Amino acid sequence: MGATSHQAGAAGRAPTADRPSSLRNVVLVGHSGAGKTTLVEALALTAGAVNRAGRVEDGTAVSDYDEIEHRQQRSVQLSLVPVEWAGIKINILDTPGYADFVGELRAGLRAADAALFVVSSSDGIDGATRMVWDECAAVGMPRAIVVTHLEAARADYAQMTTVCGEIFGAEDPDAVIPLYLPLYGPPGPDGHTPVAGLLGLLSRRVYDYTSGERVERDPEPAELDLISGARSRLIEGIIAESEDESLMDRYLGGEDIDFKTLVDDLERAVARGTFHPVLMAAPAADGARQGLGTVELLELITGGFPTPLERAAVAVTAPDGAERPAVTCDPDGPLVAEVVKTSSDPYVGRVSLVRVFSGTLRPEETVHVSGHGLADRGHEDHDVDERIGTLTSPFGKQQRTLTQVIAGDLACVAKLTRAETGDTLSAKDRPLLMEPWPMPDPLLPLAIAAHSKADEDKLSQGLARLVAEDPTMRLEQNPDTHQVVLWCLGEAHQDVALERLRARYGVQVDPVPHKVSLRETFGAKASGRGRHVKQSGGHGQFAICEIEVEPLPPGSGIEFVDKVVGGAVPRQFIPSVEKGVRTQAARGLAAGYPLVDVRITLLDGKAHSVDSSDAAFQTAGALALREAAAEARIHLLEPVAELAVLVPDEYVGPVMSDLAGRRGRVVGTEQAGAGRTQVRAEIPEIEIGRYAVELRSVSHGTGRFTRAYARHEPMPPQIADKVREQAEKGT
Repeated sequence: MGATSHQAGAAGRAPTADRPSSLRNVVLVGHSGAGKTTLVEALALTAGAVNRAGRVEDGTAVSDYDEIEHRQQRSVQLSLVPVEWAGIKINILDTPGYADFVGELRAGLRAADAALFVVSSSDGIDGATRMVWDECAAVGMPRAIVVTHLEAARADYAQMTTVCGEIFGAEDPDAVIPLYLPLYGPPGPDGHTPVAGLLGLLSRRVYDYTSGERVERDPEPAELDLISGARSRLIEGIIAESEDESLMDRYLGGEDIDFKTLVDDLERAVARGTFHPVLMAAPAADGARQGLGTVELLELITGGFPTPLERAAVAVTAPDGAERPAVTCDPDGPLVAEVVKTSSDPYVGRVSLVRVFSGTLRPEETVHVSGHGLADRGHEDHDVDERIGTLTSPFGKQQRTLTQVIAGDLACVAKLTRAETGDTLSAKDRPLLMEPWPMPDPLLPLAIAAHSKADEDKLSQGLARLVAEDPTMRLEQNPDTHQVVLWCLGEAHQDVALERLRARYGVQVDPVPHKVSLRETFGAKASGRGRHVKQSGGHGQFAICEIEVEPLPPGSGIEFVDKVVGGAVPRQFIPSVEKGVRTQAARGLAAGYPLVDVRITLLDGKAHSVDSSDAAFQTAGALALREAAAEARIHLLEPVAELAVLVPDEYVGPVMSDLAGRRGRVVGTEQAGAGRTQVRAEIPEIEIGRYAVELRSVSHGTGRFTRAYARHEPMPPQIADKVREQAEKGT
């Protein structure tokens, strides 16, 4: 952007800031493979935070250093890389690009004040990235775009900037404009022409990276012609966002607007979120210190992205919901910090990545931890005081000690044993609570069983730690199927969960087929006689009862009616019969699923003055219910879900066809914003066990859905017969 030089931060020490105006928090957004992690390493190298091999002091990378990330060859978690440039501390938040880890992306967006969208010049922009752009636009988050993979044979920077303008600038095409043009070097042996430098449109300068260092020079005549051709549109776009309304008239009148005025207006427009510059970047060549475009990108971040002071005041309440004044970014204000990520370290235990919104966090002080009680996701409710441990600045696997963390900054906190992702830290004498950020519901079930008895003993604690780290994961102990189920966002999310259970917590589990909570009911009225008569020395067992079973409307449960006359069944044993039939109903009759929606009437029976007992009549009641079931058709009831599927308009047809193929009934469609439609349907839950994965395929990663239980209804006979056969085989 400019033509000034900057002093990079020194490697080996943690960058610090003594005031919020010296901080920038930026999150990198883009699909998997767009080059976010490579860009982070290139920025760290240019800022002098790593060596020429792109490694920190212990030899590890600044990002993707986790063993799971090494094995899977992709980012699976949010990582923080702080660097220093021009006296400004930049907290770079690198996020996974794969859809299964969108929870990490959401945490990064919460912690940052601006977003840098990373797009590949050879792969284009996927639908998920467009959706995140729209979400950022809805809240006015400042954004810029950086184009990567310029070295690819199919790379076309000019075409990519056009695509960015069409997609990201749909509302205002003049607000998405490149700041630089590529300077191409001589063709290589393969005929590909590499990008060797940048042509600055505002500064009218050339930044040549051919030598491995950024060299600034005057443009040659041909280069100046290229600059002049693109410069006018950029200037008009900047002036259109200027607060000086006279600037456009002066420019159209032929006045040459000075460079500083343009840069100042550009930076203000970027910070306001009304102008979104496009830049380019590439990693440094072997032995080089600066990657192409990294200096320019650092200049934009420090000069154009907002400080934490410019973030809107944060709404807070007391833990009980009572209103409290909103807090601003003031190091001397009341302490309000939020846990944006929780992880476990084998040596120091739980580590919490925290963004401080107000006040100053100091080591060894006692803070109040306010949780949101995500009991529906297996999280323990908590509202406690905790003593924090060491404050550190993460850098790769290193943790560099800090003496304090001021408002606007991010750091890691050790020894918070109860704090979970999304929790609020505040002063113990003035507890406060921030509203949690929205997280997607995990909708892909993974039923698991302990691999061995030793694993079973550790399973509960391991699962509790797992869900404490990841709020996009839900733990369910299903009372009907007796299965332990981890609800995840996708298959990759499941793989990481299993790997973390094994590697971090030493728990080996085996995936098992997920069962849907079916029900049974009678299809017609039936009768049954339960006879339990045994004589084996001493007291025998004697109980006979006769019952009638009839179906009831859905939702009626089990109704027990006593119509015994004449004392055929003594009064003290009638509750025993009821207990027996209810116990048998809970066990199921045809396929092992609970019986519902029936009236069971006790009509008659016999007792013995000596041998009748509570246990005998319980057994007789169960036998009577089984005999009634043997002479009647038992219907299997399956749960039906209400599905709301949100997709771009072009995928409505394929989604509706797919739902129909799953025995789904579309009940309506409605517009849900520009170019998007919500499809509402009712569908058996047994048909959508993997819908989280399959919708992604049908909609090319752009679809979302929610589900809610609607009711149980009869399962088609041919499907019910297969379920019964499986039950008989014990599978």
